[in-house]
Order: sequence, then C-alpha cells, then structure tokens
Amino acid sequence: MKVKSASKQILDRIDRRILRELQNNGRISNVELAKQVGLSATPCLERVRRLESDGFIEGYLAKLNPKKLSVSLLVFAEIRLMHTSPHMFTEFNNAVANIPEILECHLVSGDFDYLLKARVGDMQEYRKLLGETLLTLPGVRASRSYMVMEEVKETSLLPVTDQKSND
Repeated sequence: MKVKSASKQILDRIDRRILRELQNNGRISNVELAKQVGLSATPCLERVRRLESDGFIEGYLAKLNPKKLSVSLLVFAEIRLMHTSPHMFTEFNNAVANIPEILECHLVSGDFDYLLKARVGDMQEYRKLLGETLLTLPGVRASRSYMVMEEVKETSLLPVTDQKSND
C-alpha cells in the first residue's frame, strides 16, 4: 500500500479491487479473493489484514431480511430540538444510541436537526415508538415521520472507484 503522508493513505488498484470484492461477499475465502484480484493467497491475506488494521475495513456483517424478522415497516423521522447546543446534541445522541429500532441517526443542516431511520413491525409499533420513546427524548420539540411505501434502492456498498493517478 502506498502512503502519501502519515495521515493520508492511498489505495492502489489491487487494494480497491479487494475492497470491492469484500463488500460484495464478506464470506469469500482468501484463496478465492486472491484469484479474483490476481494475487497469490499470502500477499492477498497480508493486504486484507493491512486494510483492516488501517481502518479501511471496519468489520464484516450479515445482511438480514427485515420481513423474516417482522420489522418490515421502514420509517424516516425528522426531529427538531427545543434548542441547539453541544450539551443538547450530546444528550440526544446518547439517548438515541440506546434505541434498537433506530438504525441510523444523522445530525443534519436545514429545517430540522436530526434525521432518523427506523425499522418496526407495523404502524402501531411505530406509533408506540414515537409516542413513548422518540418524543420523550431529551430536548425534542417536534417530529415529522415518513413511512416508506417502496424501497427502491437500499445498499451499504460504498463506491470504491479507480483513481488512475494513484496506481
């Protein structure tokens, strides 16, 4: 792996191919991964370990089926706080981190403060989550919810592009 400076690492073409392959199939064997990227097994494993230790690979996950787990309703919620301050952000962040139905929480700019992504079984479960949990979080002034009618695209794959100048 090429290193531009102590804080900025540059991935070469093979590193990027490894990342793309692992994103598509985190269970691929090292031998098969090596074949896919054109390396022998040992150098491939060394690169994967380096990508892990350098923080490019944060972990490996299984993609679960929400319908099979009875959490098929996907909801986005806008949250407005009473006021914005570092203390209020910290309190809200800590509270929302402990709610398993909340899959994502983003502090955003615009007309509201947070955008939440949640999964629940049905509207009744969401109404309970909203009324008994979300609206009682520290500093919450108002909320607006959006129920997803159709998931057109959902992915966790990051674009790992070829950067010809770095090869």
